[in-house]
Amino acid sequence: MLSRLGLAISAVFRRTMPDPFVIAVLLTVLTFLLALALGDFPLRTGPAVQPVWGDRVTALLAAWRADAGLWAFLAFSMQMCLILVTGHALAETRPVRRVIAALADRPRSTAQAAAMVSLVACLAGLVNWGLGLIVGALLARETGRSLARRGIPAHYPLICAAGYTAMMVWHGGLSGSAPLSMTTLEGARKVLPEQYAATLGAGGVPLSQTTFSLMNLVITGGLLILTPLVMALLAPRQSSSDLPPAAAMYEDRPRPAPASERTIPDRLDTTPFISGLLALGLLAGVAHTIWTSATRAAPPDASPVAAVMLHGLPRIGLNEVNMLMLALGLLLHGSLRSYAAAVEGAMRGCAGILLQFPLYGGIMAMMVASGLVRLFAGWIGDIATPGTLPLCTYLSAAGLNLFIPSGGGQWGVQGPIALESAMTRGVPLGKMIMAVAYGDQLTNMLQPFWALPLLAITGVKAREIVGYTAVVMLIAGAWIGFGLLIL
Repeated sequence: MLSRLGLAISAVFRRTMPDPFVIAVLLTVLTFLLALALGDFPLRTGPAVQPVWGDRVTALLAAWRADAGLWAFLAFSMQMCLILVTGHALAETRPVRRVIAALADRPRSTAQAAAMVSLVACLAGLVNWGLGLIVGALLARETGRSLARRGIPAHYPLICAAGYTAMMVWHGGLSGSAPLSMTTLEGARKVLPEQYAATLGAGGVPLSQTTFSLMNLVITGGLLILTPLVMALLAPRQSSSDLPPAAAMYEDRPRPAPASERTIPDRLDTTPFISGLLALGLLAGVAHTIWTSATRAAPPDASPVAAVMLHGLPRIGLNEVNMLMLALGLLLHGSLRSYAAAVEGAMRGCAGILLQFPLYGGIMAMMVASGLVRLFAGWIGDIATPGTLPLCTYLSAAGLNLFIPSGGGQWGVQGPIALESAMTRGVPLGKMIMAVAYGDQLTNMLQPFWALPLLAITGVKAREIVGYTAVVMLIAGAWIGFGLLIL
């Protein structure tokens, strides 16, 4: 039954869902109109005079085109491009190919493939969301190729959708931006008024109340079981006419063979010494970041292993993930020439990232400038009781994520409202932090923003996978809501 439902919903999305670039443009227009009609703008000079329409348009356009608007995600765009190309290049090395091939050759049906890809992607996503995104995409692609090579009928879009499910669990893992940002008083002061931040003490909100709380362990642990199970149950029967042909496996462009000349420049291009030297420097940088974070945040009596595991590794960000994948790729390729050739084949996948990320930066700026975020969150706070406030905040965060699909960006604009509501109503801060985090990750299954790297690697279109991830969103969303109410 669930497989038929998945096929039906997927068919609707394939017929109706536009390209992600079109969605970004339409969301920009919708945000502008909503802000224009509902926004709470600063009053003009003089006694309580509301801004005229021209003033509103001018304020929105100014926010949209500012450095904190269209160009707010410039650094982030480069980080995402790097995670795409470094992950792709790492997958082109022989050792990694062997590991991926060993996993990809195990499934003997679409259901087994979807469950395996989803489980591996989610486990990697709990370590780091960027790692989960790239691992899920690469494993989905290679699993689809393996099934086609072995002559096993397979539903490739469903397998690719399974590779995207890392974004369904990431905010409950070690790289969750909202929980990590609140572990220090400095981070708390960025989102809380001073009178509230001062009550937290020097430690902020510890991870024991968020990431490692019983509530999150139960909810995220349940998602880790539920998500692969749902993906397996969504697998259509092999006789279904909706299955794509096996020829729809997307191959990489061939990479140029290394030159055979042995001139001095060629020797420099192909020697493992130079690439290894750079790789070791990058690995040393990652290790230094982990150790520095561990020694600063860990209690004085903590063991080095505990300090690294609990306070060092959780601080790894996108920069460290990119450094790690770049270093491993350089070591395993063995030369700068081989690595550069592998990166060339991955660069074509960055087009969507470069085009769309600025638009979402502009959307976020217009929502903040017009007060739409506070307006929507205020409506939720007005109707919620202390018992239902986390659930209502979770639902509002899920809706807001469609417009601001950046976990850090959304926390920056919704976090202050959520935490202030929690403190005035006596709701535990850790629970409210996770409520925003769960809402942020939930509608990733409907918003194709984060799917861009996966789409580039696997070759599928957003409309081919969103129908399946939408089913996961509904079932997982019910589980999260239930957990917020009873835990």
